[in-house]
Order: sequence, then structure tokens, then C-alpha cells
Amino acid sequence: MTAQSSPADSYWSDSLKLVGKLLSIWFLVSFGCGILFKDYLDQFSIGGAPLGFWMAQQGSIICFVILLVAYSFLMNKLDEKHGFGEEEN
Repeated sequence: MTAQSSPADSYWSDSLKLVGKLLSIWFLVSFGCGILFKDYLDQFSIGGAPLGFWMAQQGSIICFVILLVAYSFLMNKLDEKHGFGEEEN
């Protein structure tokens, strides 16, 4: 492998870092809030339901949708940064 990295290698590296960060957030919200920190979160409530239960049932799904939107936005910025953006006619 050469000492210089190609633009494609740089793009791939940045893309993997972004995906890793977003998957870590998703893991913390879904597994952490729904399972690991459930007992602590249950002392709070949302709409009459304990927060730990709510995070396991609704919060993780809402977070997943937000992460999908964030991924789309951030990947578009990454594409433009590395010159792979969509061209408008």
C-alpha cells in the first residue's frame, strides 16, 4: 500500500467513521436506555408511562428515524466535500 491515500480511500474512511458514530448512538439509545439504564430511567415518566419502558417502545424508534435523516444529511455533505455530490442541470 502506498503512503499516499487516494480520494476514494479518504471518502471511505470518513464514511465508516460516520456510520460507526451513528450506530454507537443507536446502540446507546436502544440497548442502553431500553435495557441497561431502564431501572434508573423508570423514576421519570412520559405521558404516565415510565421513561425506561417508553424508550424501549417508542424512543428508540423515534431516535432511529432521526438518525436516518441525520445520516442522509451528513452523507450528502460528505459527498460534496469529496467531490461526489449530485450535479444539478
